[in-house]
Amino acid sequence: MVSPDRNQINRELLLAALGEEWPADLIQDAAEMLADSQSRFPSGPRRLPGDLVRAIQRERLLVGMLRAASELGYRSTNVQDVIERAGVSRPTFYEHFANKDDCFLAAFDTCAARLRDRIATAADGGGDIWRDRLRLGVDALLTFTAAEPEAARMVIVEARAATPDAAVRRVALLDYFAACIDTKVRELLPAGTAFSTVTASGVVGGVESLLYARLNKNQVDDLPALLPSLMYFAVLPYEGHLAASEELGLRST
Repeated sequence: MVSPDRNQINRELLLAALGEEWPADLIQDAAEMLADSQSRFPSGPRRLPGDLVRAIQRERLLVGMLRAASELGYRSTNVQDVIERAGVSRPTFYEHFANKDDCFLAAFDTCAARLRDRIATAADGGGDIWRDRLRLGVDALLTFTAAEPEAARMVIVEARAATPDAAVRRVALLDYFAACIDTKVRELLPAGTAFSTVTASGVVGGVESLLYARLNKNQVDDLPALLPSLMYFAVLPYEGHLAASEELGLRST
């Protein structure tokens, strides 16, 4: 039996997922109804439009998948595990998703989109300074992983064990981040310096490998403290030891 607190959908997540499609007052009503009824809509007349109710149910199922996959692992998760954590019925699940794999892919896409947006927004704060952009982006990744380990685990760990479609999505996400780094390197570092696109892929792969190991060990609380070391690793192949050492707070002699 799943305790009621596991069914609670995060209010900020609800607002982020539905806020642009529905008036703020309706979203507020939905959040209050869920909070007052242990994440279940109360019986009797509902004040919310049917389409909004269905949208909320879908978000709850995505959260249910996120939590089930994090707690049990993708391969051990079944539809019943998801609906228990979502607080919805089996027929409701199949109104939204064809099967477990379909739900997992939808949850992966949601988490990946949030991660991309979080990192892009942070990196933009670095303006035209390449290392500032990279530092802010890596810091956003580490902060996201520490604050939302279930979402990070789905993208980094469970996607490896899921369906071939999930594996393709995971590789595409890594390629996206590698392309972002490579593009900014070519735009912002001195002209005439030649870099292989493989370098960016290596940087992304190294960071992902570290996060994979930490998530598997449930060691995420100190991730933001790893920023200087990861920046050294990322800057070294592009700007050399001197510049990379600056990220560690060291002076090269």
